[in-house]
Amino acid sequence: MSRPSPDPSVPAIHALQLAEIVERWGVEPDALLRSCGLRREALLEPGARLSIPDLIALVERSRALTGEPGLGFHVGLHMRIASHGYLGLAAMTATTVREALDVAIRFAPTRTTAISLRLDTVEDHVALVLVENVDLGSARDAFVFALLTGIWKIGDALTGVALAEHADSNARPRADVAFAEPPYFARFAGVAPEVRFEQREHRLLFPRSLLDLKLVTGDPVASRLTLEQCERELDALGLGPRLAHRVRGLLATRTPPPSLDELASTLHVSPRTLKRHLASEGTTYRALVDEALRARAEELLRRPSLTLDDIAERLGYSDVANFNRAFRRWTGKTPGAFRRSAS
Repeated sequence: MSRPSPDPSVPAIHALQLAEIVERWGVEPDALLRSCGLRREALLEPGARLSIPDLIALVERSRALTGEPGLGFHVGLHMRIASHGYLGLAAMTATTVREALDVAIRFAPTRTTAISLRLDTVEDHVALVLVENVDLGSARDAFVFALLTGIWKIGDALTGVALAEHADSNARPRADVAFAEPPYFARFAGVAPEVRFEQREHRLLFPRSLLDLKLVTGDPVASRLTLEQCERELDALGLGPRLAHRVRGLLATRTPPPSLDELASTLHVSPRTLKRHLASEGTTYRALVDEALRARAEELLRRPSLTLDDIAERLGYSDVANFNRAFRRWTGKTPGAFRRSAS
């Protein structure tokens, strides 16, 4: 994962959208913005961005003026994919849910480096994890609820189905958050999947089968064009990674890891070109796969509920013996020894 920039920010359009939402409580948008030292004209400038401290202040001021502590849910329920710029368009024109999530994870830094995304496999589910790269302060719950709710509602719109009703009743999607349940949550419990509080991380969990759902807005030609623009935006923000970093990001979202040919196809290069570029950066595909597998193995070994057989299977090993040999090669320890020391 790329390092967050020194001064994380968000596109200014999100401040304008929040100002529109609070107008329903009789709060005049321009007055709200001025009370936080912001001007609509400046926020409308192309490329305008808002610092995280300024956005936190705006959220808290909005809560105070409306008397609505659950503003994060209102923002999420009215989130539009078009407000996410070329990243939103690239996700919208992807072919499947899996491809759309890959796009969101890869190009999330074009929107903000305050939060990054990761896709984990959890038994027969997958988890879209929200990673906090900065302190979100008193607005933490608003940020997290807005993103989780917004991503879920956008997923419904792009697939044309209610994702919460698409799965088997025994495998309903749910959300985990790392903070305690706020007093206002009960009023919004019906508009979101089941939520568990005080968990290890923020994440949306849903059946793995949903990854293969087709998007009703999929368009391969438009997808290629918007992906190229997303690459240019990364470069313009000084976040354009070398190829090895891009490969690391993609490997972090796939367990077991894809083959060299599959990864090359995702990057729109030939396997030979991919190997040559990685060699010029002092690494190899095999080394990057080992790095990703080691990180994932160490994460899974910290979960006492998983057996070594479970972990070996998730990582793509045919049996525990092969996993043991690989883990010892990476760390000099057996998986069991690592698990004991980690606990």
